[in-house]
Amino acid sequence: MSGSAMSGAPESTTYLELSQDGGGAHKFYEVTVAGLLVTVRYGRIGAAGQMQSTTFATAEKARAAAAKKVGEKVRKGYAPAIPGQRAPRPVTRRQVTSAPSTARSVAPVLWRFRTGSSAFGIHVDGEHCWVGNQSGEVYTLDHDGGVLARFSLPDGVKCLVADDFWIYAGCDDGRVYDLSSKLPFAAYDIAADVDIFWLDIHEGLLNVSDRDGRLTVIDHEDEHQWARRSRGEHAWMVRADDRAVYHGHSRGVTAYAPDGGGELWHTSTRGGVLFGWQEAEAVYAGTAHRAVQRLSKTTGAIEATYACDSAVYSCAASPGGRFVFAGDAASSVYCFDQDGTRLWKLGTGGGSALSMQYHDERLYLVTTDGSLVCVDASDAAISAAEQGTVPVARDVKLAAAVPTYAPDTAVAAVTTVAHAPAGAIVVECVQEGGRLRVHVVSEGYDSSWRVQFPRAIREPGVRYAVDALHPAAGGFYRVRGEIRRLL
Repeated sequence: MSGSAMSGAPESTTYLELSQDGGGAHKFYEVTVAGLLVTVRYGRIGAAGQMQSTTFATAEKARAAAAKKVGEKVRKGYAPAIPGQRAPRPVTRRQVTSAPSTARSVAPVLWRFRTGSSAFGIHVDGEHCWVGNQSGEVYTLDHDGGVLARFSLPDGVKCLVADDFWIYAGCDDGRVYDLSSKLPFAAYDIAADVDIFWLDIHEGLLNVSDRDGRLTVIDHEDEHQWARRSRGEHAWMVRADDRAVYHGHSRGVTAYAPDGGGELWHTSTRGGVLFGWQEAEAVYAGTAHRAVQRLSKTTGAIEATYACDSAVYSCAASPGGRFVFAGDAASSVYCFDQDGTRLWKLGTGGGSALSMQYHDERLYLVTTDGSLVCVDASDAAISAAEQGTVPVARDVKLAAAVPTYAPDTAVAAVTTVAHAPAGAIVVECVQEGGRLRVHVVSEGYDSSWRVQFPRAIREPGVRYAVDALHPAAGGFYRVRGEIRRLL
């Protein structure tokens, strides 16, 4: 070890791993003391992990702080270990093929953004387009293809989901990152024995589907609520609303009650489910047997079938299900009317659509070559495309000046202030039952409710000022905007 230039004291490192085989046993925690500097590195075994550093007034205070951190982890079940001796958590990535399209015409692509790596994650709202790839990069763009920001996450992005204002990225490291605030933070940490396939979040409840056909539900404080094993395996679909959680797997779709997981209905579909979409009264299952099927949320009855020419990798619908879209394994996209009549089939011009979303007469695709593609889905553009007239697709470039955010900078970037800014809301971190919880101090809020808050910056007895708090149906608050640590 090298000596510290700050004090001349030798550098020391303590490396721990969670020592409970069978559940959550794939995490590490490393603390290094170098003079006045304490550096903590943590994450899933096999990954580089996240890192944060703190400088103390004296070497003695640095060593005491490091010892406290180690002691806290040991009490939670971590034990000394040797790096590299334990296997990383299981990660399954969807194995896909993409054949050339058999469509006679190509879709009217307006612009294309190449992320540089295979991608599945997509979300489009009234302001932004989001895309996440297997290199751990998430990009936000405007609807005209201008790149606004980049998030650099520690591991491959499984999917992107929205829950009202909040945007979440589920990653291969087992963490789900909140990308809605000034800087990203890990909002959920999924147990290591769950081989994540897909996830959805509704009113702060995280629903995780996995390789074994299980559905696991976790609350806003990252605590397990319930789990069920469905009748099939390889559960690529999970969608949730107030009435149920809809779980698609190799043997169909199963609906569970959100409060406890009782089975409401099960429907066998035409082949295993590879993707899912939902509207207010129906769920849509894209299947391996060349079809999208619309199921009633109330009974599970199949209300319509949308026949494609190859396995369906993704599907979506316009508001209310007036139009239904599908992307197949042969680089084609389809549009159907509500009753299942095929309106058109066009080639993507760049691989198969692994995820898709419709917004304001545009169809956004994430394709097998890692591109986010914007298709003009208006009647006029589609009619022209079928006659062979399409616009020249603009190739979007990433500007060097685009800001980049990473969760390992979140702790260091939290500003410390003497007083809460005008209009800010004050919350406080307290120790409750062996865990750190956050409650509201400011008047006008329910102090018994907990606040969903970045775990990496929780310190007992410390108060924070936040820009805004929003109540969730589950009886807790969510933070929106910047977080500041109060002296």
